[in-house]
Amino acid sequence: MKIVQPLHRVDIKGGVLSPIELQRIIEYAQDLGLDSFHFGSRQDIIFPLHDNEGNLLTKHDSFDASFFTSEKQQNISCSYVSIDIFNATVWLRGTTYLYILEDFRYEPKLKINITDPEQQMVSLFSGDLNFIASSHEDYWYLFLKLPGWDEVYYPVLIYTWDIAKVAEAIENSFEKCDDVDELFQLLNERLDTNNRIIEKPLQVTFNPFPYYEGMNKMGGNQYWLGLYWRNNQYDLKFLKTLCEFCVEHRIGKICLTPWKSFILKGIPKESKLALEKLLGQFGINVRHSALELNWHLPVNNKKALDLKKFLVMNFDQNDISTYGLTFGITTSQNKKRYFTSVMIEENKTPEVIQDFVVRSTYNVLYAKNFNPNTRQYVVYAQDIDQMDLPGILLELTKTYFQDLGTQEKDPISGFATKKEVVEIEVYQCNDCQTVYDPSIGDVIFNIPAGIEFDDLPANYCCPLCENPKIDFDKITLEVV
Repeated sequence: MKIVQPLHRVDIKGGVLSPIELQRIIEYAQDLGLDSFHFGSRQDIIFPLHDNEGNLLTKHDSFDASFFTSEKQQNISCSYVSIDIFNATVWLRGTTYLYILEDFRYEPKLKINITDPEQQMVSLFSGDLNFIASSHEDYWYLFLKLPGWDEVYYPVLIYTWDIAKVAEAIENSFEKCDDVDELFQLLNERLDTNNRIIEKPLQVTFNPFPYYEGMNKMGGNQYWLGLYWRNNQYDLKFLKTLCEFCVEHRIGKICLTPWKSFILKGIPKESKLALEKLLGQFGINVRHSALELNWHLPVNNKKALDLKKFLVMNFDQNDISTYGLTFGITTSQNKKRYFTSVMIEENKTPEVIQDFVVRSTYNVLYAKNFNPNTRQYVVYAQDIDQMDLPGILLELTKTYFQDLGTQEKDPISGFATKKEVVEIEVYQCNDCQTVYDPSIGDVIFNIPAGIEFDDLPANYCCPLCENPKIDFDKITLEVV
């Protein structure tokens, strides 16, 4: 019987840590006799800890079970890693992410994503609570994928500085509620929050997946470096030396990606040559083919890694381009939420017949418009032998390139949408732009739907900035 190695997680909140923090984790791994560890899909660090029987190292002098994350705890995933180097919503700053992460002073048991819809590096919808930046400064959509619930948007935009307390309140309350309206009412009674009305559904444009490896220029005479290992086993001696380099050259943050790689940002121009020499001394390759960088695999799964190597080698030999696409592999023992353009899904292997070798078969699926943020997957082929996968994927990439550039910005499901534009009259606060819509009313002040603005009491005020009723103007909005 094959022994499965236990994997133990160290949560890295938002995938952001300092060189000193990473050094501490490395030293603990070395004390346990490890020479490498893995990065996980939720921007965490994973130790493959085992003894000869595959048991936990509880008897090791250096082993401290409290060092690791409990099975119920979840790491917060965020797109801080992409800020300043890839596309971003205009008002978002790196400090915004850091302040939000600092506000989380409890240990989440739900998966939380805090992301920018303009970037492609971090999935928008792979969490249970998905906070997604809106076009309004400091306001976020919240898409709920709560256990046992239908997928649905929270009915208002969430203020930046309310994210942590709203997330904690939802964790503590959602199991007591039947639907999102009841949850919304409950949180309004318990929390003092600075919500904003949703004026239009979230729309996400498909953009090709970026190349994220190597030394690259960023603003202010600085550089960023992306590093990737083919086997997702990161050498601890190199990482420790790299941390020492970061401390010496005042590089304050190391960012983990969901693609089991990491990025250094803010490398001073005068430090670039020294860093390149360090990479060379350790024989670090920073020029992998783009074919390799856009894959998501289960951690420490040799079968999935071997399949990826087979497919990448075939693509390379046949000069196949996968520009902008992402690929994922799920095994029959490792079913997870999809967040890549193309998924290769292993079917459960049939029982082995004596004297015959029975190989796994695979299904190939692709996201609608090849945009994984739609979360809608189409089955392209079923029960395919491994040797036939390259040809199937080749045909699928041709379909992608044929339609590339024709994808339109679509509302992401979860909102009720209309097929035609309808004009509605509402009243807007002159100061903070909050809108009173008679068809909705005002949940904050318990004003039901159907109450016209003129019929509101004279002492009615803006629920956000408390401006008086006289400071509202009638405007016309187009609702799609």
